[in-house]
Amino acid sequence: MGMSVIISVANEEDAEQILKLQYLGFQSEAELYGDWAMEPLTQTLESLRAELAERHVLVAKLGDEVVGTVRGRADESGTARIGRLVVHPRMQRHGLGGRLLEAVERLLLEEYSVGAFELFTGHRSLGNLRLYARHGYRQAAVREVSRRLSMVTLEKSARTPLAATA
Repeated sequence: MGMSVIISVANEEDAEQILKLQYLGFQSEAELYGDWAMEPLTQTLESLRAELAERHVLVAKLGDEVVGTVRGRADESGTARIGRLVVHPRMQRHGLGGRLLEAVERLLLEEYSVGAFELFTGHRSLGNLRLYARHGYRQAAVREVSRRLSMVTLEKSARTPLAATA
């Protein structure tokens, strides 16, 4: 499939497409697990625009369409938290999740002196767990959110080399 996906810092014009993609990501996860009780990634346009102003939201675009997104934020302790990695369902077999993960790691390393990365995923997201493991993340904790859902915390030292881009 010949395609040129460009990853860049998101801007305000991307906000509505990012929200739609987050909702689509929630729908595909719920469908995959048959668990419509899962809470969607809800966010208002206003709160997303405030996040976009901080320039730590990345988007992957195919032409003008947002087909992937990820966030990163560093705290005072030197830990960078990565979240809301969402890839459009039709783009999930093209290595885009890995490219977004590497791009947000680079952004955080360039802007902050981070010592570690941390991210979260659902315990049933085996595809996500495999992706993160390939990129050097290791399981640090599992927290039960409900009888049906547990969240997995994954960590990686910032000194772990970034994976080679496929």
